[in-house]
Amino acid sequence: MICTLCPRRCGAERTVERAGGYCAMPSEPVAARAMLHRWEEPCLVGEHGAGAVFFSGCSLRCCFCQNGALSREGFGVPVSVPRLRQIFQELIDQGAACLDLVTPTHFAPAVREALGERDWGVPVVWNCGGYERTETLRTLEGRVQVYLPDLKYALAEPAAAYSGAADYFDWAAPAILEMFRQTGPYRMEGGLLRSGVLIRHLVLPGELENTRRCIDWVAETFRPGDVLFSLMSQYTPQPGASGKLGRRVTAAEYRAAVQYMENCGITDGYTQERTSAREEYTPAFDLQGVLPEGAG
Repeated sequence: MICTLCPRRCGAERTVERAGGYCAMPSEPVAARAMLHRWEEPCLVGEHGAGAVFFSGCSLRCCFCQNGALSREGFGVPVSVPRLRQIFQELIDQGAACLDLVTPTHFAPAVREALGERDWGVPVVWNCGGYERTETLRTLEGRVQVYLPDLKYALAEPAAAYSGAADYFDWAAPAILEMFRQTGPYRMEGGLLRSGVLIRHLVLPGELENTRRCIDWVAETFRPGDVLFSLMSQYTPQPGASGKLGRRVTAAEYRAAVQYMENCGITDGYTQERTSAREEYTPAFDLQGVLPEGAG
């Protein structure tokens, strides 16, 4: 295919055999781990965990990405559409509370084919960086029940400096509106999110104004009961980090962000303990759950 799936619209030729484009990935999925993941928001985890599939490659270049081995280095193995469908079922058989598709955008056609039109019995979660094209999202309507986008930036300067995407908010805002159009107000059953939009924002050290602007947009755009909002404190400096990003978020910074969120009237959602900023919360990317049993 000549790829225009993400806002980069780089027009690269991507085939099963040939990787290309900004994501540097082939057309069929590449994945590094499939597992029951217990470190998502409580409404996605349930008793056993979210059924997470970690895809390789990304349309962003976040210098603070905790999954850099996947997003920047491309670690993983090719997964055919039939095998991906098997992985979904294996996770459900293990008791997954949802199918948590992590960074799937650049594989949207293949993931859509793997999902098919069947009812998987648990919500399908599109866990993405928020840098999305509405045209791509529309092709997922009816197949995705929960959208889990980041809203990383409302300001162009940090978006350019940290993720190589000065236009991030120009795409993320309409993308989140499209997600909400598809799902409507969030719906919970038994403490679990069955459908809706859960917006994540990671507080970055020294970037409180960006956090405030993101919160402003959510508060001004949605009414109480429309969406859930997760204010995250888990930023962890990556190797080589310097300047503002060379340290963790301070307790004072995170308290200020939480207070601002509450002052803006956002009460539906989650905050984090600062102990969430721990490297061990990033899973080992060892191909477990991706390769068929007995392979490798």
